[in-house]
Amino acid sequence: MMLPVIGVTADFDAAGGAAQDPHYFLRERYAAAVEGAGGIPIILPYVDAAEAVGQLLERLSGVMVTGGNFDIDPSYYGERCQVAPSTVKARRTHFEMEITRQALARNTALLGVCGGEQNLNVLLGGTLYQDIREQVPGAMNHERKQEAEPLHRVTVEPDTLLYRIVGAGVLRVNSSHHQAVKRLGSGLRINARSDDGVIEGIESVKHRFVLGVQWHPESTFETSPDGQRIFEAFIDAASRTVS
Repeated sequence: MMLPVIGVTADFDAAGGAAQDPHYFLRERYAAAVEGAGGIPIILPYVDAAEAVGQLLERLSGVMVTGGNFDIDPSYYGERCQVAPSTVKARRTHFEMEITRQALARNTALLGVCGGEQNLNVLLGGTLYQDIREQVPGAMNHERKQEAEPLHRVTVEPDTLLYRIVGAGVLRVNSSHHQAVKRLGSGLRINARSDDGVIEGIESVKHRFVLGVQWHPESTFETSPDGQRIFEAFIDAASRTVS
């Protein structure tokens, strides 16, 4: 049986830091969760040309767009920066937008984690809260630094892909973000919210498997049935494209 190959987006340090040279990097837990669920993880460097992204996708059964310590430039959703300046990574955002766009066009299995959910929403015409604390009255803390520890609960909407995956109406999640979906993008529906009303999960109503979660199931894959189920469902959907 051929195992599905999953492209996993990486982060990039242009300054080089301690490594001295610019370098890609990825937290190992993303790859470990893909492999643990039965897939083969491939870390994706950025390729700029749309044609090159398409050829890359031809070799993949699924795509996971990961999170990171940066924000999507608000110009992508027609806004100016309204809060304290934050880090943006133009080349990463360009690549993740393009590979998400083409994955949707091909109906490739797609999982967006944290910033990957935000990327999906913005690509499809949605907007973001640039800072939850400043823009959502009464918002709870969504930024736990120890990402393996649950921070708050989310309520999962019935009759959604996420509900079918986790089989529960309430989850304890390891939230770690300061931005979130504001206006929902076209063709998406909300599948989870935290108690303060912040959107914590979205999914496509047009594709067989396109799921975004604002928390980090890759951090709890080995300890949480919910994290395991999300990755197993993703890999199962990706495996259906393997000949």
